[in-house]
Amino acid sequence: MTTTPSTTLVLGGTGKTGSRVAAQLAELGLNARTAARAGADVHFDWDDPSTYRPAVAGVDRVYLVGPVMRMDFAGQVSTFLDLAEANGVRHVTYLSAYGIDQAPPQVALRAVELDLISRGALTHSILRPAWFMQNFSETFLTPVDGVITVPTGDGAEAFVDVEDIAAVATATLAHPDAHAGAHYAPTGPEAITVSDAADLIAEVTGRPVKHNDIDRDAWVEGSVAAGVPAEYGEMLRMLTETIASGRGSRPNSDVQNVTGAPPTSFADFARGLVSGPNRPVSFGS
Repeated sequence: MTTTPSTTLVLGGTGKTGSRVAAQLAELGLNARTAARAGADVHFDWDDPSTYRPAVAGVDRVYLVGPVMRMDFAGQVSTFLDLAEANGVRHVTYLSAYGIDQAPPQVALRAVELDLISRGALTHSILRPAWFMQNFSETFLTPVDGVITVPTGDGAEAFVDVEDIAAVATATLAHPDAHAGAHYAPTGPEAITVSDAADLIAEVTGRPVKHNDIDRDAWVEGSVAAGVPAEYGEMLRMLTETIASGRGSRPNSDVQNVTGAPPTSFADFARGLVSGPNRPVSFGS
């Protein structure tokens, strides 16, 4: 693509995947510029288009993470991509979501995919990962008083370690020509229920953990009351219903094929958090 040293703009650079992508690029000796509203190399705000140009200046690759907990953002991303393309960006790796290729074109995540696919001056790679294992340690699936409350029933999901998602993303950014037009769906090595995950967490922590399969309407209402935007509450309803109905993600070989290493199992993820050298969490109280 270019003979000069490449630089990757990592949007969401302080988030779950972005921070790990930036770190893995640095480990490869590649330049990474993190962007976020605070705490990153450059200030970036999706609602402030004046922050777009400074972020893309001098970069030729972008790790694209759209606005979080939003439903109507395709226009903003398209404006950003127009500017990025005009300023010399030649490859974009986009973090989408599992199954979004089956969504209607008016769904923002799918609209961004279609926008990228249509751009002739940019190559792209699209990642559609399963639910993050880190949801059990950093966000809404973290056990509280020994209970994981989420309406997923007995449905299974091939939960994936964010480190594995980042490794796939990093490979596409380090070697964009080899992954041009590729669509990957990173998953873990097995599909498990939330009850299975609770049992594994209980095993490694030595404390009881159980799954509370709460009524979906009550859960969505509680999430909105806790601060989740009402429109995104409907997205949570759809995502949990997908798993509960047996249509959750299933294991595939994408992580192994792209990175050369097998995906992390949930048991290894749990053991690493409890006994690893950094111990970032303790799976709640």
